[in-house]
Amino acid sequence: MHYRPRTAILNNLEFDHADIFPDLAAIETQFHHLVRTVPGNGLIVSNGREAALERVLKRGCWTPVELFGLHLGWNIDADNTVFLDGAVQGSLQWELLGEHNRMNALAALAAAHHAGVPVAQGLAALAEFRNVKRRMEVRGVVKGITVYDDFAHHPTAIDTTIAGLRRKVGDARILAALEPRSNTMKLGVMKAALPGSLQGADQVFCYGANLGWDAHAALAPLGSKAMVQDDLNELIEAIAVAAKSGDHVLIMSNGGFGGIHEKLLQRLAK
Repeated sequence: MHYRPRTAILNNLEFDHADIFPDLAAIETQFHHLVRTVPGNGLIVSNGREAALERVLKRGCWTPVELFGLHLGWNIDADNTVFLDGAVQGSLQWELLGEHNRMNALAALAAAHHAGVPVAQGLAALAEFRNVKRRMEVRGVVKGITVYDDFAHHPTAIDTTIAGLRRKVGDARILAALEPRSNTMKLGVMKAALPGSLQGADQVFCYGANLGWDAHAALAPLGSKAMVQDDLNELIEAIAVAAKSGDHVLIMSNGGFGGIHEKLLQRLAK
């Protein structure tokens, strides 16, 4: 709220930071305060697919709003053709994975356009964009096994990250390794959503140490494809034994995960 932006992107809004906010409504109130700081000659770029953001805007908004992710407003099709109110604006050419990144691109184009950047120039800039670290970052390839690092730790992010990798690798096996490390995850607020978010992986390895809830019970709906280990070395060994050439090991955590990436690569190289 202290930034007092002229152009504000409202990308997504769901419950998180359970150690600070009691529920989603409390976070929506904070977004409402933000919306009230955007001037009447500014612009709010909002994800039209998010019901929570729609509720925020309905609480009071005196700023023009452009939606993205819907037919009206900014949109993108399966071939990465970008539209504005149904009119073709150009094509997005980049290597980033996942629907969330496609939505990020639309939001960036809309915000830049409001700042005076032509859409064609925005698309050209996005074509040169290289993703940030810890977002599907390849940490190494050993014996045909690719190891990725990703910051995903909320069920929604886990789901979209796995889905993005799945579109890239097709039928190849995805081995997902997860550390539920954030304060929200440690509280167990999102544990019921974890099995669904991990469903797209072929095997799941969860680090269960330092949790205030039973990860075995939470991941039980995944059946035999889920394994929980409280010892990091044993978790690494289990992944190494399971992995084979052609597999993709997706490691997800908002922390360092005990250096699992390099340790696993070293183990796979033996």
